[in-house]
Amino acid sequence: MTTEIKLNTTAHNLYEVTFFTNKIQTIVTHNPSTVDQWLTETHQQISQTRTTVGLDVEWKPNFRPKIQNPVATLQLCIYNRCLIYQIKHSPKIPQSLKEFLRSKRFVFVGVGIKGDVEKLMKDYKLEVEKIVDLRELGAKRLEMGELKNGGIKTLAREVLRKVIEKPKKVPPAPIPSFESFL
Repeated sequence: MTTEIKLNTTAHNLYEVTFFTNKIQTIVTHNPSTVDQWLTETHQQISQTRTTVGLDVEWKPNFRPKIQNPVATLQLCIYNRCLIYQIKHSPKIPQSLKEFLRSKRFVFVGVGIKGDVEKLMKDYKLEVEKIVDLRELGAKRLEMGELKNGGIKTLAREVLRKVIEKPKKVPPAPIPSFESFL
């Protein structure tokens, strides 16, 4: 279940996403200063030396052979905090994000993360220091080789023993106004 929290700002939208018993605060933004603020607040809440960060990217499918669409959103999750950065609509990429992704303090995890990281590098010259593919980790830990080809639903079912539904339709993201780029 997702609940939008009404704010008096056009810089971002805030949602509370319920995943079973967990409440996840999720910010959706294209604004670099909101990304800076999210990273600063997240750093303040982290006490461990090495922290795991969920990472995923999305982009419009490529329907023509020679046209490669760039990453549209970068999704980062730490504990119960998530950031959905509409990087394609952002006027610039904040330095704090570049440093965060290159930090040896974080291990970035995801499904098919190697391809996501390669696309971030190709499209935006963003380097991600340390990555772990959850499919490989799950296959190794559970001794289930078939997980190497699984998706997030399969991993959730086998590793967490949770059945998740991924909606076919997602509410539209806010479109940045022309004024936000000034």
